[in-house]
Amino acid sequence: MGEKVVAGRFDLSDRQHYREKLRQCLTGLERLLEEKRFDRPKNLMGLEIELNLAGADGMPKMLNMQVLERIASRDFQTELAMFNLEVNIAPHRLQERVFDRLAEELRTSLAYADRKASELDAGIVMIGILPTLDRDDLVSSNLSAVDRYTLLNDQIVAARGEEFTLDIDGVERLTCTSGSIAPEAACTSVQLHLQVTPGRFADVWNAAQAVAAAQVAVGANSPFLFGRELWRESRPPLFQQSTDTRPPELQAQGVRPRTWFGERWISSAYDLFEENLRFFPALLPICDDEDPLDVLNAGGTPSLAELVLHNGTVYRWNRPVYGIADGVPHLRVENRVLPAGPTVTDVVANAAFYYGVVRALAEESRPVWTRLPFEAAAANFDEACRHGIDARLRWPRRGRYGGTTEVDAVSLVRDELLPLAEAGLDAWGVEPADRDFYLGVIEERCRRRTNGASWQAATFHRALESGLSREAALAATTRRYRELMYRGDPVHTWPVGLLEPVPLG
Repeated sequence: MGEKVVAGRFDLSDRQHYREKLRQCLTGLERLLEEKRFDRPKNLMGLEIELNLAGADGMPKMLNMQVLERIASRDFQTELAMFNLEVNIAPHRLQERVFDRLAEELRTSLAYADRKASELDAGIVMIGILPTLDRDDLVSSNLSAVDRYTLLNDQIVAARGEEFTLDIDGVERLTCTSGSIAPEAACTSVQLHLQVTPGRFADVWNAAQAVAAAQVAVGANSPFLFGRELWRESRPPLFQQSTDTRPPELQAQGVRPRTWFGERWISSAYDLFEENLRFFPALLPICDDEDPLDVLNAGGTPSLAELVLHNGTVYRWNRPVYGIADGVPHLRVENRVLPAGPTVTDVVANAAFYYGVVRALAEESRPVWTRLPFEAAAANFDEACRHGIDARLRWPRRGRYGGTTEVDAVSLVRDELLPLAEAGLDAWGVEPADRDFYLGVIEERCRRRTNGASWQAATFHRALESGLSREAALAATTRRYRELMYRGDPVHTWPVGLLEPVPLG
């Protein structure tokens, strides 16, 4: 949703006209694919991280516009709520010491942003869901003062026609309602982009879907919301429920949610864009003046603006992206399953694992998606979000007998996926030092059965046992998290508990 959308009202003809433009765009995409107009492979990856602003007390600070004015860099942008920012790292080639370079750029960017935020008594926290967020923080008046967020909120609320219901049953249960999409702002994630050719797109997307559960299992970092301990990765159920345009009657009919894992393996990028048109009504029926077919007929590259905008309002965990660079169209797979944090080293390790394992799985002679039912991949994702590092996943059996078996996520990652990731990074041309260091972080998380979510939960319970109230324990856990985040050692090395003496509360 990076488009410069201007708030306004839509009349009855707007949606019909937009639907017609979407069909033209889809025809244009089909022609671009048939004519092989897409960019050749450059092994390019990109990275975006959503961030939180919090005070020294660990509580959220509604200051993103003021902080952005001080940062004064195009690398940083607004996000949905006033306590959110996003940092974008320029594309890199997947080769040599790319992950060390990424880590250095991220550390420099985050340290600079944190210094600027400190001028306003705030700081940057890289975490899946800020544990100290309260329901009163996630209201429409705290949405960022940007037209596209206001308009998106208004359209999703109008489509639903009633309050949003949040009902997440985990370690504890949370049930509440919201009159806006503001609770979605609690979800701060890492988005990993990979530019691929049309011929490789389906294999990469299918591989990303198959491995999403393993990513979440080792990377979970969002166990708390509104003072309750929920799933180890609570972002996916929160995101789905807080953007759900379906009232209960449409849910009962099986209408698909806009935040969606999907329902089938694909054979082309076209499949996903076509599904978006077939299943999801427009939320922002804003039409561009361009006629994409006229542009194509003249030998140009159409922006496909309506298709791009509509795609940005369907929240797949692995999303197709159409873009143009230097006048040439390209396709990317955007992986959106990971939470932000805990440290830069952890984020880069998660990225190295993803890029390595997806490359290897996409090139297997017997692809995993031909041996794993899609329903099992979707159920694995749900299981990993619920249980994190302790999840048990279904995976194809080794050997000639076929079928699937249930396996501990840590065993699957350590015994099967990490060797694949190593081979994948070798295929990209990543240097062994980079490969071994960052994959070693994932291996240690598996060995110690520790990730951001397990550390947060264990530290919170240690704080409760020391006599703190829930609110004080969550705030103290957040403060300790931020301190260790900036120290920079990966989360599997973090000592559980609070270092600081905290008065009873």
